[in-house]
Amino acid sequence: MTTSHILVLHGPNLNMLGTREPDHYGSQSLTDITEKMIALGNSLGLEITSFQSNHEGELVDRIQQAVSENIDGIVINPAAYTHTSIAIRDALLAINIPFIEVHLSNIHSREEFRHHSMLADAATGVVAGFGATSYLLALRGLAEFLHQPQQTTENHTGV
Repeated sequence: MTTSHILVLHGPNLNMLGTREPDHYGSQSLTDITEKMIALGNSLGLEITSFQSNHEGELVDRIQQAVSENIDGIVINPAAYTHTSIAIRDALLAINIPFIEVHLSNIHSREEFRHHSMLADAATGVVAGFGATSYLLALRGLAEFLHQPQQTTENHTGV
C-alpha cells in the first residue's frame, strides 16, 4: 500500500489546548493530540504533517502549499474560523483535496453562532463532539475514503 500524505491543520487558540476551557475542549494538549495522530497514521499507512496558526492568512497559505507537497487529504479544525472564514473555504475548494472538518466539542450543542460552518457542506466529512478522539475518528474516516475506489466523477470535496 502506498503511503498517503495527510496535512492536519489547527486554527486559532488550539495551541492553548489542555488549559483553555477544559470543560469544552478537554485536558489534552495539541502536542498530545498530534502524537496520537502520528501513531494512528503510522498504523494506517499515513504520513502526518501538522500545522497550527492563530492567523487566517497563514492557514490559507498552508492550504495552498498542500498542492505542491502532494498532500492526499486534510484534517482541519478551523476553530473560530469555522463560522467566519470564506477565505479558508475558498482555499480548500481551490485545491480540490478531500478534507474532514473536525471539532473537539459538539458545535451544535453550544452557542447559536457556533451552529453554522462555512466549510461543512464542502467537506468530505465532519466529526464533532468526541474531544481529542474527534481527530482520530476524522483520520480513520479520511484513510477509509482515500483507500476506497472512487465511484463517481464528483470532486473530492463533495460539492
